[in-house]
Amino acid sequence: MKTLLLAFVIFSSSFAFAQKGKIYGSRPSTGEVIEAQNLDAFMGTKPRISTSIRGVVIKVTKTKGGWFEINAGHGKVIAAHFSKYDVTIPTNLAGHTIIAEGIAARQFAADDSQHLAGQKTQHAANSKELTFEVTGLMVEK
Repeated sequence: MKTLLLAFVIFSSSFAFAQKGKIYGSRPSTGEVIEAQNLDAFMGTKPRISTSIRGVVIKVTKTKGGWFEINAGHGKVIAAHFSKYDVTIPTNLAGHTIIAEGIAARQFAADDSQHLAGQKTQHAANSKELTFEVTGLMVEK
């Protein structure tokens, strides 16, 4: 009887702690989730990292293939898309908070002024644009 009661408590508590929401692609890992506005600082000098992020979708640019933009704070945007083209996301995803798992990468400008190696120049602010290749996405309710 105690075993049955213990099994019931464990079973019901797993539903209480489970996060609910619509899943696109595979279910993202919710263990260590980084806020989207902290992603740039978390990456440091690394050009690519695998992680899970939480952020607000600004707009869906293309539904087929899951192309969208995430608010990265301070006027910055993270361009995101699914690694598999067969994923389709709804256009009304804009304004929703999501958890996305995938690979974050920095896109550097092609012109890095190598011919001016002795001179110090300032690159444009968008030369370090962040992109995110999504393997799984969950919409938080």
